[in-house]
Amino acid sequence: MLTPSTAAYATVFAVAFGVTLVLTPVAGWLARRLGALAQPDERRVHKVPTPYFGGLAMLLGFGVALLVASRMDAFGAVFSAPRACIGVGLGAAIACAVGTVDDVRPVSPPAKMSGLVLAGCALYLFGASMVILPLPFGDSDVLLGPDMAPLVTVIWVLVMANATNFIDGLDGLAAGIVAIAAGAFFLYGYRVAGVDVIRPDNPSPLLAVIVVGICIGFLPYNFHPARIFMGDGGALMLGVLMAGSTMLVGGQSPNQFSGRVFFFYLPLIPIVIMGVPILDTLWAIIRRARKGTSPAHADKDHLHHRLMRLGHGQRRTVLILWAWTGLLSAFVLFPVYTRKLDAFVPIGLAALGLILYIYLHPGVRRTRDVEG
Repeated sequence: MLTPSTAAYATVFAVAFGVTLVLTPVAGWLARRLGALAQPDERRVHKVPTPYFGGLAMLLGFGVALLVASRMDAFGAVFSAPRACIGVGLGAAIACAVGTVDDVRPVSPPAKMSGLVLAGCALYLFGASMVILPLPFGDSDVLLGPDMAPLVTVIWVLVMANATNFIDGLDGLAAGIVAIAAGAFFLYGYRVAGVDVIRPDNPSPLLAVIVVGICIGFLPYNFHPARIFMGDGGALMLGVLMAGSTMLVGGQSPNQFSGRVFFFYLPLIPIVIMGVPILDTLWAIIRRARKGTSPAHADKDHLHHRLMRLGHGQRRTVLILWAWTGLLSAFVLFPVYTRKLDAFVPIGLAALGLILYIYLHPGVRRTRDVEG
């Protein structure tokens, strides 16, 4: 089986981009007709009612691009056994449906969580799951049995979906970060497929490049000042797509490759590349627990809110967080393409995390302001 060519991936990307670009205004028009609008309030930064349903346009862009890929000879190996693609698509549709309902008529956090668990179960049942747990040291791996594999798969879906949803607080922020992260996943998957670490029938690079396409197709309407929001429907869907793409690489291949520790442990590549939203998620949970509020309770203490309080506007804040995600991506991709400097990656990541802590932790910032 031959690995799909760069031109084949470029074609699918173009389809995902074009369909999303065309359908996003239609989704905005439909949201206005149905009254599905994000109203300004004290915890939101936008000033005018803005339509939801951007997630529906992205879901359709994903579906059309996947359908086109299934008709291309270059992806014959991927669709010779299409169960994983079907599972990821089904999980994404479930997450989008749950989030879109919540955008129109808020649902309770347990109900939303149940929907995401159902999406995770769909991924597991169709084979897009975590079945191997690589260890950071040594040459052995842990094979997850039928009792643990579903649990780990669902947990990973919940982590990725909620991380993406938490970071969706400024115009273009979530779409841009996911586009950068998915682009890095694609480069990683394309690289390891070229050296036979994963098989040509692994759909992860294809899924990742489609996610890049739908995010970039959505961004012209979502960058500040946004004319449409992806809403929970889009954010949860993107999280599920990222979860499926990463598990199909990191959770199913025992093969050795440079950078394996960083790209396969649970798998660590999404923790690193998606470091901004995942770190923000952990901080949000801890912050709300200390206040005695629910982890689902919204506030204005996310990383992007703190950057704005430091004096950055919406556009600059978004560009800073895009740059942070791009820097993390480049940092962990470098040893994969060069097979050098693996040992320096954890040191560099720790240094970047320390910088982020110093400048964005509210207690440190308050102390600095008082002393100044």
